[in-house]
Amino acid sequence: MSKLPQIDPATATGAAAELLAQVQKTLGVTPNMTKVMANSPALLNGYLALSGALGGGVIPAPVRERLALATAEANGCEYCLSAHTYIGANITHVDADELDRARDGKSTNPHIEALLTLSNAILGTRGAIDDADLDAARHAGVTDSEIGEVVGHIALNVLTNYFNTLSQVANDWPVVTPRLAA
Repeated sequence: MSKLPQIDPATATGAAAELLAQVQKTLGVTPNMTKVMANSPALLNGYLALSGALGGGVIPAPVRERLALATAEANGCEYCLSAHTYIGANITHVDADELDRARDGKSTNPHIEALLTLSNAILGTRGAIDDADLDAARHAGVTDSEIGEVVGHIALNVLTNYFNTLSQVANDWPVVTPRLAA
């Protein structure tokens, strides 16, 4: 059971109502996470703004989903693993093997694997990566724009991972269990 209530879009008022309507219009659904985030319209607005800004960046959606999976696995967030596995498979059309590899920071594509490896290194060191890690990413073709966006995606995904774990948001996606919990 969620530790914070879901705000019903049908009865929401003010900024919460406007933001939930925006989510519904954009996604065609209103995920439970956003209903719970609507307890703080500032939080929901910040999440939507950062997600939207990064969505317009240089990292394509199928790679963003892999980055989200790697971070969710590292943080043990079942809700985010479930959501991004579903989105990765059904919306960005990443095959199941690649989605599974992403959870471990791996890919059959060397450039994507370099992004995942960099992301896991940044996450694991709280940003204090070795020069060798950055050099390896650049050697694999990772650009400065991608490096910046990887940090942005870590921030976005840690936000949702921690929020969902703390709030115990009811999972409205096909369940994917973190490997550490399995």
